[in-house]
Amino acid sequence: MSTIAFIGTGIMGKPMAQNLQKAGHNIILSSHRGAADADLIGGGAHVVSSLKEAAEAAEFIITMVPDTPQVAEVLFSDKGLAQGLSAGKTVIDMSSISPIETKEFAAKVKETGADYLDAPVSGGEVGAINAALTIMVGGDESTFDSALPLFEAMGKNINLVGDNGAGQVCKVANQIIVALNIEAVSEALVFASKAGADPAKIRNALMGGFANSKILEVHGERMVKGTFDPGFRIKLHQKDLNIALQGAESLGVALPNTAKAQELFSTCAELGGEGWDHSAMIKAIEHLSKHSIR
Repeated sequence: MSTIAFIGTGIMGKPMAQNLQKAGHNIILSSHRGAADADLIGGGAHVVSSLKEAAEAAEFIITMVPDTPQVAEVLFSDKGLAQGLSAGKTVIDMSSISPIETKEFAAKVKETGADYLDAPVSGGEVGAINAALTIMVGGDESTFDSALPLFEAMGKNINLVGDNGAGQVCKVANQIIVALNIEAVSEALVFASKAGADPAKIRNALMGGFANSKILEVHGERMVKGTFDPGFRIKLHQKDLNIALQGAESLGVALPNTAKAQELFSTCAELGGEGWDHSAMIKAIEHLSKHSIR
């Protein structure tokens, strides 16, 4: 069993850390920004006072924080994780951040002698709780193999997709597909409801055909019921689509529908919904259509 410093125990990180505990791994938490999670402590987690101490005490260091600047902060700030890294340790960033900066972070971490994997996830809170996350990993194969037992405690669909940065590229692609699927389901249900059909019955019928998807199954139900507690917050999906659009601009790639999905998320934010689950994109379609399906 491994000793793991886990940094970032929010909606996703906490159940991921709990599943590592259930698999028998030792968890180290840092109290550098306040009290560590009580449930994880109750499960046996050890608490240290700084990120540097956490890295010194662990074989693996997992970060699960909101965005690129936060990853940079926990890694490279004064008394940050990098101060406690050395040969034989592995940093695994499971946040969803910029692929370009991921490559820079990996290079700086490797200067300490430690290894680096970028391993963003998909599956939301439900996947995190059920240890059923999809994990997209960038890094070298031997480092991936050493970390595989950790990934297997948190996920089901685990793939090494390339070198450092490739995991984050895969996550950006995932977020494009998810956003456009949410948009498609939103448009379909609003159209059906405005045309006089029962959106719940339409969803059930579509789930038996070629239009079926995990988004239609899970988020379509949220849309019909109006249950938009996160989940995965709109503001985080906006962050991911910003990464996609910025990358597309630098690569000269056209992402017209991704840009439209971002506009719809922005409409939700204007309606006060930055903290809604991303399935609440339907509220933007409803707002523009002056029609609610509920």
